[in-house]
Amino acid sequence: MHRAALFCLLLIVCVNDAAPGDTEFIYNGFSGSNLHLDGAAYITQDGILSLTTCSSYITGYGFHPMPLRFASFDDYGMDSLSFSATFVFAITPDNSRSSGDGMAFVISSSPFVNSGKPAKYLGLNYQSNSRTAFLAIELDTVLDTEFLDIDNNHVGIDLNNLESIYSRSAGYQYNNYVGNKTTPTYEALRLSSGDPMQVWVDYNGISMVLNVTLAPIPNLMPPSEPLLSYTVNLSNYFEDSHTQAYYVGFSATTDDMHCTAHQILGWSFSLSGSAPALNYSRLPLKRAQHKMLIKWLLPAAISSLAVLTALTCFMLFRCCRKRIVERQQEDWETQLGPRRFSHKDLRAATKGFNTTQLLGQGGFGRVYGGVLAASGMHVAVKRISSESSAQGLAQFTAEILILGRLRHRNLVRLIGYCRHKDELLLVYEQMPNGSLDRYLQIKMKKTLSWSQRLHIIKGVASGLLYLHEDWEQVIIHRDIKASNVLLDAEMNGRLGDFGLARLHDHGVDAHTTHVAGTRGYLAPELTRFGKATKATDVFAFGAFILEVACGRRPVGLNARGELLVLSEWVRDVWDSSSGCIADAMDPRLEDYATQEAELVLKLGLLCSHSMPAARPGMRLVMQYLEGDMTLPAEITPDYLAITDVDDVFEMAPSVATSVTSLSGGR
Repeated sequence: MHRAALFCLLLIVCVNDAAPGDTEFIYNGFSGSNLHLDGAAYITQDGILSLTTCSSYITGYGFHPMPLRFASFDDYGMDSLSFSATFVFAITPDNSRSSGDGMAFVISSSPFVNSGKPAKYLGLNYQSNSRTAFLAIELDTVLDTEFLDIDNNHVGIDLNNLESIYSRSAGYQYNNYVGNKTTPTYEALRLSSGDPMQVWVDYNGISMVLNVTLAPIPNLMPPSEPLLSYTVNLSNYFEDSHTQAYYVGFSATTDDMHCTAHQILGWSFSLSGSAPALNYSRLPLKRAQHKMLIKWLLPAAISSLAVLTALTCFMLFRCCRKRIVERQQEDWETQLGPRRFSHKDLRAATKGFNTTQLLGQGGFGRVYGGVLAASGMHVAVKRISSESSAQGLAQFTAEILILGRLRHRNLVRLIGYCRHKDELLLVYEQMPNGSLDRYLQIKMKKTLSWSQRLHIIKGVASGLLYLHEDWEQVIIHRDIKASNVLLDAEMNGRLGDFGLARLHDHGVDAHTTHVAGTRGYLAPELTRFGKATKATDVFAFGAFILEVACGRRPVGLNARGELLVLSEWVRDVWDSSSGCIADAMDPRLEDYATQEAELVLKLGLLCSHSMPAARPGMRLVMQYLEGDMTLPAEITPDYLAITDVDDVFEMAPSVATSVTSLSGGR
C-alpha cells in the first residue's frame, strides 16, 4: 500500500526566514521531548514514541512541535529543495505471522492528519476534497488491492495519494567482499519482525532524486544502494510552497483484525545537509523489541521462575549474538591489507587529536597531522566519528579495501587504520603541501606556475588511467575534484579520498546506481540515470583540468552574481570574436606555453562533453597530454555543443572511434 513518509518538503522559502533551530533536530529517544501527540500515541517510560498499542482500529500521530520552512536557494542563488531524514522504528504484531496496517513518515501541510482514517489509510487525510498536501514514505504491512499494493511487506513513495508512485519489497543491498571481488548481495527484511530497523530519506533538489534506504539495526554491512531511488520534482506537487510551513512526523494505524505496536526509537532531520547521525548507544533498542508483546500477551502476574527463565535466555542470546558479531568482524578484517594501529599510538601521534594538529575537515570527519613515535613518519589521520553512522562506515570500508591495495605514484597511500569503540580512523602518508584547491582560488596570493599545473594534471591523469585500465579490476573513483588532489613535497599531484569509489571486473558493467559526487563534476547522465562509469569519471576529470587551467571552480557566480558554468564559459571564449581559447587561462599566470594551454583547455572541454560517447578514455587522454597524439581537427566549439550521439559519429569519426568503452576492459 503506497503511503508512508509524507514528504511535503517543498516549501520554497528564503533561508533567512528560518531560525537555526528550525533547520535541524535530533531525538536520540524521546524522553523529555515536547512532540505534538494525537490519537493513541504516547511516550513510554523508556523514551519510545509509541504510535499504536495492541488495540484494534486505532490511529496515532507524533509530530515535531514546530512547523518547518524549507530553504529554496542554494549557494549559487538557484532554487534547490534538499532535505535529509533518518529514523529507527520497530513494528511488533500480536503474533508472528500477521500485522496491520502500517506506518508513515510524514511531511504535511496540516499539523495533524486527524481527519484521516485508520486501517488501510494509515491515518492520512486521503479525501478528494482535501487541501492537505503530503509526501509519504510508507512502511506497509498489509496488501490492499484498492491502492495497487505490490505485497504485504513493502516500502513506497506517496505524493498526495495513497497509490504509491514507486514501491519495492522491504530489503537492502550490500557489497559482499570476497578476496579481490565485490559481490552485490540482496537481503530481504520483514517490516513486522519486531526488530529495530533504520530508514534514511534524502532528497537532492539539484538532481531531483529522492532516495529511500532501509537496513537492520545493528548493521554490520552498510547498504551499498538505496532501496528506492526516484526522480521527481517535488515542487510540482505542492501549492503555496513559497509561504507555507510544513509539519514533519509520523502516523500509524491498526485495523479490526490485527493488533500491532508501531514504535519510533530515534529520529533526526535536516534542511541543510545530511541528517545528524543517531547515537545508537542512547537509543532504547533493546527495550523496544517485543515490549508490547510482553505487555499485552502475558498476564500481569508472572511467576518469578518465568522471569528468571526469560532473563537467562536473554543473556544467552546476547552472548551468542556478540560472539557471532565478533567472528564476522574478524573475518572481515582478515581481508584488509594495511596495518592496524592502536588507538593509543594514533592519539599520541596527533597530541590527543589537538585542534592545533587539524589539517582539514570533510563530510565524514576531521583530518589531523601527526608523527608516529615508532618510525618518525609524518602521517595524516582521518577521524570518522560515530556521528557519521553507516555512511561513515561505508567510506571507511571502501577506502581500506580499495585504496589499501593500490600502489601508484599519483595516488595517496593508505598506511593503516584503527577501530576503537565508535571511532573509525584511517592513516595516510602526509602530503606536506596540502590540497590543490587552495592554490587555485583567486583570493589566494600564492599560486602555481603553469609548468607545475601541467605536471599535476598529467599526474592525476596517470593515476586515473591506472584505476580504469591498469589495475586488476576497474575502479570508478566517483569524486574527482581539486580538493581531493593532494600535493607531496615535490608538488606531485596525488588523487585521494576513495570513500565513494566502487570497483568491478574488467569487461563487466558497474552496478553502481547511487548518485554520488560533487556539483559541477557530475556528468549529465549520472544525475539522470544514477549509473557511474569510467565515462562519468572522465567528465569529472575534464571539469578538474579546466579548473586547474582557469583558476575557477566548475560552477560559481560571476561578478554580476550570475551563474557561471566553467565549461560553457570556456567554450564561449573560444567561440568569441577573438577565437583564442587561451584567453580563458588563469589571469594570474604570467608565463605559459600557448600551445600547451590550448591543448589542456580543449581536452578539458572534450572530456566534459555532454555526450558520453564523445569523451576519450584515459589512455587516449594520456597520449594527448604527452604529445604522442594530436587532438583531431574536428574538435570545435560547435562539436562540443552537440547533444545528439549521431552527430558525434558524423562530425568527428576520429574521435568517436577512439573512445574507450564505458564498461570495456584493457
